Amino acid sequence: MANPAQRATIFDTVMESLLLLAAAVILAFACLMGTKIVPYFSFNPLQDFLGTKTDHVLAKPIFQVSFYIHIASSWVVMTTGALQLIPAVYRNWPKLHRWTGRIYAAVILVLACPSGLGLAIYANGGLAAKVGFTLQCIVWWFLTLQAWRYARLGQWEKHANAVLRSLAVTLAAMSLRTESYFMFYYLGTKPIETYLTVTWLSWVGNLFIAEILIFLGWGPYMIKRMFPPSSLYHKPM
Repeated sequence: MANPAQRATIFDTVMESLLLLAAAVILAFACLMGTKIVPYFSFNPLQDFLGTKTDHVLAKPIFQVSFYIHIASSWVVMTTGALQLIPAVYRNWPKLHRWTGRIYAAVILVLACPSGLGLAIYANGGLAAKVGFTLQCIVWWFLTLQAWRYARLGQWEKHANAVLRSLAVTLAAMSLRTESYFMFYYLGTKPIETYLTVTWLSWVGNLFIAEILIFLGWGPYMIKRMFPPSSLYHKPM
């Protein structure tokens, strides 16, 4: 029977493997997302999602600017966010972690969230969808700012928890698509029912999972056990 030290080592190995797998899945989704984004820059007004909008909405400058900024910035956020989960980045390349973290936070705060609010105004699905996407952007902005602030203050456990919450909202883009597929093809829900449900479930559900992980000790574990003290945690980011 394994002693406590051996059990801890096995647990750490499993956790690191799961984190690496999660990062790989997110990066794979980001690659897939990239193949969907590139065609939009042909500026064809009928390209995929744009074809669901009326000519009146497509003619709005705020919608046009918000849309192209949002799809490009969201890809950057998804990619840099995935890198925050890879243990080797924390331990071996702390500067890479700091810089990808700065890019992640800055792009969300300056580009992704403001442009998301611009799109929320014109969301399909009526008031429920508009409110859902608006609140998602506001919560996303606040949680990301909180993560950045905790890093500046050197409060690393709080930083780890805030980053997890921010990533939970970031990954709403992935959850929205997987949940839509499951609901439509396996539960048989109508398109509008599916859309309005995942508008909220995609980010609120992710935050619920994040809170469970935080309750179980995500922050202390990430900082104190999986990632031994290094220069990264002795100075503000």
